[in-house]
Amino acid sequence: MEEEAARCFLGRFVEDFPAALEEGSPLPVSPLSRRVSLEELHGESLELGLRLLAARGAPAGLSTLLCQAALSQLLQDDLSPFHCAQEAEANQEDEPQVALLQSDTVQRLFLNKLIDLALAWHQKLPELPLSRVLQCSVHAIKNTRRKMEDKHLALAEFNQLFGIQDGVERAYYGVFDGHGGVDAATYTATHLHVALSQQQTLQSDAAAAFKSAFTRTDDMFRSKAKRERLRSGTTGVAVLIQGQELTVAWLGDSQVILVREGQAVTLMDPHKPDREDEKQRIEDLGGCITFMGCWRVNGTYAVSRAIGDFDQKPYVSGDADCSTVQLLGGEDYVLLACDGFFDAVRPSEVPQLVLDALQQPADPEAGGNTLPELSEDAIGQRVAQQLVAHAKSAGSSDNITVMLVFLRPPKQLLAQHSSSGSAQATQDSTSQDAAQK
Repeated sequence: MEEEAARCFLGRFVEDFPAALEEGSPLPVSPLSRRVSLEELHGESLELGLRLLAARGAPAGLSTLLCQAALSQLLQDDLSPFHCAQEAEANQEDEPQVALLQSDTVQRLFLNKLIDLALAWHQKLPELPLSRVLQCSVHAIKNTRRKMEDKHLALAEFNQLFGIQDGVERAYYGVFDGHGGVDAATYTATHLHVALSQQQTLQSDAAAAFKSAFTRTDDMFRSKAKRERLRSGTTGVAVLIQGQELTVAWLGDSQVILVREGQAVTLMDPHKPDREDEKQRIEDLGGCITFMGCWRVNGTYAVSRAIGDFDQKPYVSGDADCSTVQLLGGEDYVLLACDGFFDAVRPSEVPQLVLDALQQPADPEAGGNTLPELSEDAIGQRVAQQLVAHAKSAGSSDNITVMLVFLRPPKQLLAQHSSSGSAQATQDSTSQDAAQK
């Protein structure tokens, strides 16, 4: 079925793009930046390609393979003709200058390589690797805020996107809550997973790899912020599922919880200025926290750790925390969300809210449970929408992003709940009969 879907998509795609993009013609998608360093080219090209293919309904597995192959070809080319004239930057005064590339022209080359690959694969499709794809339900709203500053990324095909072939299945998910603009959140959603894939300790120590990836992303964004005079920041929480191991990394107050057999499992303690160890760290550096409607670092930001916010570094730290848990088989799902959700919903409420959403009939006006008529995707996809709606009705006015990654199929969770509910009802009935006797 996957090969058939890939062939159908490629047939449509080559009709839209029968030949390379001509020089001077508009690009079908706009690059995120006007200028990029060679290091930034990796993330920006992959983001551009995945965005183009997703907008045209490409199967996710095919999209990642096409983008990975196109980027590999691009990086083998001589890119010096794309350097900006007399444009270079120095991250610090004692560091060597870094050449910048003109995005429009170099991304045209990338897209043409992607188009050439699609034309070739339409004639002869390569073997598509099989991998376990976890169902993901995600929903995000601006809510009453003036701007939407959240970003997220679900990447079930982590290995395929980066050409990793070590026999260990990996999936990556992230939610990033920007402030002072969306630039830092966009940047982190574009580059953090790329930096993670490049860490030598990825397989042996995912936590160390995550910490290094967050640090590298923060350093890269510092360079961009300096040359483009950006002042934004972002909190973030990311999950890597690697084999039977789940690793969480976070900065700030975005959160993740694991639900195992219907019970919420705490994996992290969010970074907030009034957390005692965070308060002590800031004061040891010579800073302070003050209450101005909420606790703030030096009277400015309401987060104590973030990517960006360079005017308050090191008080606002860029060092991520991590935790790792082994997946034992009884895990239901993992939920990632920004503070717009968790400020209105307690983690302990999540399991029942998810169950309520799963049990809700497809047609609210229809009586009874109509779930058997729904596909697995349809059942799972509405869960994030219901959670976001609940947080909004509970009083959240902030941007809200919720991502739910099912570690077991939603119908299996429902069946388990139904069977446990029936068993409990039988036990209660037996106890009542015994009491009457």
